[in-house]
Amino acid sequence: MAGIDVIEWRDVTGNEIVHRWPEVGPGTIKLGAQLTVRESQDAIFYRDGKALDVFGVGRHTLTTANIPLLQGLINIPFGGETPFQAEVYFVNLRTFTQMKWGTASPVIFRDAELEMVRLRAFGAYTMRVGDSQLFVNEVVGTQHMYDTDLVASWLRDFIVARFNDVLGEVIDTVLDLPKYYDQIAAAMRARVGQDFENYGLELIDFLIEAITPPEAVIEMIDKRSGMAAVGDMDRFMRYQTAQAIGDMPNAEGGGGAAGLGMGLGAGAGMGAAMMGAMQQQMGQPGQPAAAPPAGIEERLEKLANLQEKGLITDEEFAARKAEILKEL
Repeated sequence: MAGIDVIEWRDVTGNEIVHRWPEVGPGTIKLGAQLTVRESQDAIFYRDGKALDVFGVGRHTLTTANIPLLQGLINIPFGGETPFQAEVYFVNLRTFTQMKWGTASPVIFRDAELEMVRLRAFGAYTMRVGDSQLFVNEVVGTQHMYDTDLVASWLRDFIVARFNDVLGEVIDTVLDLPKYYDQIAAAMRARVGQDFENYGLELIDFLIEAITPPEAVIEMIDKRSGMAAVGDMDRFMRYQTAQAIGDMPNAEGGGGAAGLGMGLGAGAGMGAAMMGAMQQQMGQPGQPAAAPPAGIEERLEKLANLQEKGLITDEEFAARKAEILKEL
């Protein structure tokens, strides 16, 4: 029974983490054969499902001296050249970058302000094999090849499982998300890194590219930002209400003084409705909108009557209305 003389493996894809020689069944090797282990590789000998030894980078001549366990497993009646059966697992130790992760479906986050929110998240990580024998024993088994796609598919489950827990520990509401990305990523690296180590892997970097709530939540965040930019909400709403009242005579179908009277009621109602809606979005109890200062409505109404009768020009009307609105 002839045995092979040279055992080696080159990764031509750039994605293989583990490659088994031979791909199927045990291989026949004779003592004195050459084993070539390249840079960033480990080679692990297995016989009958048991790891015999791990070889690092270099060119190794296989003898019972460097594989001591062979001494009791094979007979050497022919000058140490008796062929024996074994398998070799080559493990790629280089660093694998741009490994992707993401939530296949939204995860539920209990938000302190928005109650339940569905979130999607995705990012990337960098990893390498830290313990080649543990990785082969725990993950690869008898498969002839194990690549980055296979690793990413089951590591993604660990990442997503830890994501919701870490998120709840770091933030209370998704309104604070943007300033906590780095902190969430650091917490995820520490938590998921332990899961990786349990399988002989080392997590080097962990990045979060985006955590995205639904469109409705994003719109709510935008509205809250806009309201915060306004500053004094009460004063802003009083100004908006008075502005709407002053514009009523010029609106289509204004109807003179009668139309203005209707406009006063509509304007006040509109202001109250807008104020109530904004207070509700900000999580504050609804309060009736403050009415414009006394006399403002009456003076605007008289000014509109003068314009309607042609006693003042449009320019004078606009200038005098602006003077009145300044008193708010």
